[in-house]
Amino acid sequence: MRTLLLFLLASTAMAAEFDGVRAEIRRRLAADNIPSLAVAVAKDGNILWEEGFGWADREHRVAATPHTPYSLASISKPITATALMTLVQAGKVNLDDPVNRYLGDAPLVARTGDVQAATVRRVAGHTAGLPLHYQFFYEDEPYRRPVMEETIRRYGKLVSPPGELYQYSNLGFGILDHIITRVSGRPYATYLRTEVLLPLGMTRSAVGITPGLDKEAAVRYDEEHRPLPFYDFDHPGGSAIYASAHDLVRFGMFHLKTRTDEQKAILTGASIDQMQVSGQAGGRDAQYGIGWRVERVGGSLRVAHSGSMGGVRTTLLLAPKEKVAIVALCNFSTNLPEQIAGRLWREVVGDAPAGPPAPSPAAFRPDATLAGTWTGKLVTYAGETPAELRIDPDGDVRVRFAQGLWSLWNNATLRDGYLNGTALGEINTEDARRRPHNLLFTLRLRDGVLGGAVSAVPRSSPRPGNALTSWVEFRKP
Repeated sequence: MRTLLLFLLASTAMAAEFDGVRAEIRRRLAADNIPSLAVAVAKDGNILWEEGFGWADREHRVAATPHTPYSLASISKPITATALMTLVQAGKVNLDDPVNRYLGDAPLVARTGDVQAATVRRVAGHTAGLPLHYQFFYEDEPYRRPVMEETIRRYGKLVSPPGELYQYSNLGFGILDHIITRVSGRPYATYLRTEVLLPLGMTRSAVGITPGLDKEAAVRYDEEHRPLPFYDFDHPGGSAIYASAHDLVRFGMFHLKTRTDEQKAILTGASIDQMQVSGQAGGRDAQYGIGWRVERVGGSLRVAHSGSMGGVRTTLLLAPKEKVAIVALCNFSTNLPEQIAGRLWREVVGDAPAGPPAPSPAAFRPDATLAGTWTGKLVTYAGETPAELRIDPDGDVRVRFAQGLWSLWNNATLRDGYLNGTALGEINTEDARRRPHNLLFTLRLRDGVLGGAVSAVPRSSPRPGNALTSWVEFRKP
């Protein structure tokens, strides 16, 4: 009894150190009409502070707590990667095998590059050449998630050579959860629960909302502060996991090698280290390992992931050297989780000097190889459509499909050999037509062919849309 009392007193004293953060959270929730936020901080194998603020479900007056399951969005990725690594560790998956070795009759296809170079490791690190992709299926709409084989048939096309370009792709983690199912012989959700979540003591976590947690899970709210209908994905391994702040900080502690006595050693220290080895650059001063973003922040290494989608914003930060894990989960699209996690990082880990601002891209001025009129085709899973591209010497770029109206690109840039820009237009496939969209182009000139990705990306809407990518190529007549 005396030991328990001392522990409670020590915990209360440690939590008091965060009174300033607590006050800031309460102020922001009220000022910005944010439904809730749950936070947790651990150091050296101990949880220093965990607390929920606001309402997980405003309509039913369900208060947020550290044990409220929140939709994690892309923080699902390091959890899925952990499940993948249990199969790697068991010798059932080789990270450097071509991913097609595990996909059976639904393989990836290369529009460019060598598909055999699209390894499991590269898929897990977003460098396999897979395109931008996310797709939502709302419970109040008639559209339902296709089987993974059909998603791969439609969108599993490499639009850049493996290893050349970092392109964040939810599709890759949908493919990884498909591999977990195929290799283990168990559904992804079942394997994740039995081999990762329960062994790590994450009893308030699951793929989706499971019976028993449905009355307690945080409701996702849209930008107009209305409850969003429940939605699913064709890439559950990248986006579909729910977890509480308490569970997620314990997951972070496991990856810091400060697991509690109740947690099983499902991965060796070497496997954990392998996940945190960065590959090709994933952004300025940041790289991506196996399910983790890895970056230098001041003098500290930071291993992290965030999540953002309709009604969700989440942050998980790990400082391996300092043995610190920080979690902030929200059921509304706001920058508050990043701001609170950043403040907690400064208070617990230390100040991080701001780096120089990213340079603005220079105005696009094409050389003779790019300037001119190009003709070609848009290739979707439904067929081909004639296409034309006109690049003027002054940098204006226009595109049209099937002899339609010309559309002027916005923000045309040439970066690292890739010509990028956005334009008004539509991809005329059944699933792209479900949501209003514009077009995002990422093209590269290879052997006289200007080809690459054209993605149907969502316009602003209270209900988040999809990003679906097809292939487009042009040649000079």
